[in-house]
Amino acid sequence: MSAAPNPVPGVPSSSHPPPSFRSGELTDPRLSVALKTLELTIRRRLDGVLHGDHQGLIPGPGSEPGEARVYTPGDDVRQMDWSVTARTTHPHVRQTVADRELETWMVVDLSASLDFGTAACQKRDLAVAAAAAITHLTSGGGNRIGAVVATGEQLVRIPARSGRVHAQALLRGIATTPHARDGVRGDLRGGIESLRRPQRKRGLAVVISDFLGDIDWQRSLRAISARHDLLAVEVLDPRDLTLPDVGDVVLHDPESGRTREFSVTPTLRNDFAAAAQQHRQQVESALRSCGAPVLTLQTDRDWIADVVRFVSTRRHALGAPTGRVPRQ
Repeated sequence: MSAAPNPVPGVPSSSHPPPSFRSGELTDPRLSVALKTLELTIRRRLDGVLHGDHQGLIPGPGSEPGEARVYTPGDDVRQMDWSVTARTTHPHVRQTVADRELETWMVVDLSASLDFGTAACQKRDLAVAAAAAITHLTSGGGNRIGAVVATGEQLVRIPARSGRVHAQALLRGIATTPHARDGVRGDLRGGIESLRRPQRKRGLAVVISDFLGDIDWQRSLRAISARHDLLAVEVLDPRDLTLPDVGDVVLHDPESGRTREFSVTPTLRNDFAAAAQQHRQQVESALRSCGAPVLTLQTDRDWIADVVRFVSTRRHALGAPTGRVPRQ
């Protein structure tokens, strides 16, 4: 298991795993309790650190021109302000003012590989929690949010609307999406592709997945990036990265339906860790090529602290003020 992250100033160090949504029953009273608990946890811990109008995970860019500032490595060269650059002889980029209304679409991968977890929760529970955090951080001020839930067996589309009632219904819809049958492979590419039509106004597209399996979604995501800002939320379990020293074990792949028996030897553990690391590097490279920053959440970590750290880092990198963030 990975080491505990460094504490974030102002964030309690104790971990609060998300509640379980394994029942998937809309009428289950435990679902309402779980969603309420999740909402209270997010509001208490995020509002206590991210003061002001934190309406977006990626503050800026918008459609209105703003002030120019000195270029720093990593800035989008398409935002170069050539007139200021020529006048000052130093490269400058033109900042933009965030739009007042933001439309966010989430692609939530709930394929069978997410019905798994060996730490504080299942990856599916963490995916729902991530969707709740994004909803909290992007809602308000007339902003709209919608979702496409991909299980591999079906695509569930929840239209983008604004308001607290819609936000609660959206999360309930995600949490109650039926589990895919055994042997059904996920279809992340299909979920991403569904955002391309009908064409939507410029906004924020968020992809929540463990990104396991073939990287066949890169072209579709790159097409989305031409019109929308992107954010990738990677949901992982420690066993996605390493195998424990457990000797003989029977493993079942729910997406292929295959079951095999292994002897977990040091060689197998090293090969598995190397393959997992290589796949993560390929995923990271593919997401980077699409211009998508990556927020990684793990079932054995304090996920809200990781969200806070990510938002704070993004704001610092984009030059946003530490106190009140412009409403998107």
